[in-house]
Amino acid sequence: MATTAEKPRSAASTVPVKHSQRSNSKIPPAPRTQSFPSYHDNANIAPSVKILCEIIFKVSVPELEAALTRTGIPLLPEYVEGVLKFCYGSPAAAVKFFRWAGLTKKHTPYSWNLMVDILGKNQLFEEMWDAIRSMKQEGVLSIATFVSAFGSYCNANKISEAVMTFDVMDRYGIQPDIVTVNSLLSAICREDNQTPKALEFFERIKGKIAPDGDTFAILLEGWEKEGNVAKAKTTFGEMVIRVGWSPQNMSAYDAFLTTLVRGAQADEAIKFLLVMKGKNCLPGMKFFSNALDILIRQKDHSHAVALWDIMVGSGLVPNLIMYNAIIGLLCDNNDINNAFRYLDNMVFHGAFPDSLSYNMIFQCLIKNKKVREAARFFFEMTKNEWPPTHSNCAAAIKLFFDCDDPESAIEVWSYMITNHVSPVDESSNALLVGLCDLGRMKEVRRFAEDMLDSRNNIYESTMAKLKSGFYKEGRSASYFYDQFARRWKDHYSLKK
Repeated sequence: MATTAEKPRSAASTVPVKHSQRSNSKIPPAPRTQSFPSYHDNANIAPSVKILCEIIFKVSVPELEAALTRTGIPLLPEYVEGVLKFCYGSPAAAVKFFRWAGLTKKHTPYSWNLMVDILGKNQLFEEMWDAIRSMKQEGVLSIATFVSAFGSYCNANKISEAVMTFDVMDRYGIQPDIVTVNSLLSAICREDNQTPKALEFFERIKGKIAPDGDTFAILLEGWEKEGNVAKAKTTFGEMVIRVGWSPQNMSAYDAFLTTLVRGAQADEAIKFLLVMKGKNCLPGMKFFSNALDILIRQKDHSHAVALWDIMVGSGLVPNLIMYNAIIGLLCDNNDINNAFRYLDNMVFHGAFPDSLSYNMIFQCLIKNKKVREAARFFFEMTKNEWPPTHSNCAAAIKLFFDCDDPESAIEVWSYMITNHVSPVDESSNALLVGLCDLGRMKEVRRFAEDMLDSRNNIYESTMAKLKSGFYKEGRSASYFYDQFARRWKDHYSLKK
């Protein structure tokens, strides 16, 4: 094996997998980026392993063997394996250490697999195959070894070489099975925009090795990542024909349905969900939560309601965050009836409304000029001790004056003052203007003086409105306004 290295691209984990389930086969859990594990970061590292690592990373490669020999540390298999796990960033030193350690004791299959993985992740493919051939001679080859090669080739965007590695496994005495097929498919699909190549391999191999649910789950997750709705439908259709329906295939169903929802085909997703419900294969809360997030971003409230009803009707219990999310979507789409329905149903699922729940609905009522409903809802939310926001209070005061319900407007203002809802500037000006428009100047006078005493900010536009209203009332009222305006100017200059 050569001792020089190119700069590594990544160091992905290469355990042969069933979908979403790691095998017990030993193979290094190296990361998919160039952030290699360091022995400095591992608090549980054995003292002997730490000493060996310090030598490997501080001593030059030509002097490494002598320095290692001087330590006198017994080369237990776990020490060798422990050192190799931290050598992904230094393949030349790893090779030197591996050869030196092999002079004393035969390497374990795990150590060999670590070495193959280090070489592959550093794109030293000729050296990687030298190691694989040596492993064959030693009789320690396993599926994990080839899965490591799959991942390394795919990381390097050498998909055809990864497939070639699969094709030659039997020459090395390893018969490929469905776990091996799935491992290669997974390695290909992890790379961006490579699922078509995974499908090409699948089409070629499915007649020889029968696919299982994991096979289709891997492909469907690939189509989900690439957003290919048409291919996802085709793959899903073949899955149903070949492996039927089973709750064990939930990850495949999740990926397929998410692809449909993200691809703006929520109506198709709803249809499939109803079929799956009849087959006892309905996805779990994770899918519904993710799908709702997507529909909310798409502002698709009608499909969100349909999805929600299937979810709740199947016994799944949404939380407060999910309730607030859909109530917000419904309010944004002015679907106030459904918003009220969800608000009323929350308590049955142990998700009690909070300030956000109430304020979204209150805002929607105001926006849609539902005067009576807004007044009743204001009473309900304050009775339940969830205060309206200052902006909702200001909007409500304007609405109540515009729609001939001044008493409700005054009630909102009084609530703000009593319960210290702030800031109050927008609301106070809305109150003064509304009363002035109704000619209720005695109340304007009382509220205006209180506001000035409380150092509220009365706008210039509001003062102009008050001047017109008071001057219409005659000399006494105009005199009050002039006095008030002087106080206002003094107050305004102090604030500046």
